[in-house]
Amino acid sequence: MNKISIRLVLINLFLVAMAAIYLPIGLWAFVAPIQDALELNLPSLYEQVGFSILSPIGFSEFAGIYGGLNFCIGVFCLVGMFIRAWAKFMISFITFLVAGIAFGRLFFLLLGTQAGLPIIVNSFLKFEIIVFFLGLLMLKFLKDLDDTTN
Repeated sequence: MNKISIRLVLINLFLVAMAAIYLPIGLWAFVAPIQDALELNLPSLYEQVGFSILSPIGFSEFAGIYGGLNFCIGVFCLVGMFIRAWAKFMISFITFLVAGIAFGRLFFLLLGTQAGLPIIVNSFLKFEIIVFFLGLLMLKFLKDLDDTTN
């Protein structure tokens, strides 16, 4: 395999990995408000992210923000495997998104607390930092591919 082929494979692996992470979270968030009624034996997503729903609109907000956003990220990552412009957009979007979330977590850490979690233990923050740097690398690969084909 040549350098271009390897980079295309790595870009597609990144997109598949992001889809494999974001799609299930989105689906889980869609069913979270009704999983008890459906008698689904799933762990509570609310507990996993430390939320409590205090009013009926909270279920809609959770399904919309956690469900809709994560599900669409996953679907669009899959589409990006076939359309390079979408790949560039989705990798840019994910890189920006996780950078913003990581920044918020780091800011909270600087305030002297991380909700009882030291930075070494905070798995979400580790994930966001890793995805941020991988996203930058994938964007460089895409730029190099564009430079090669132009």
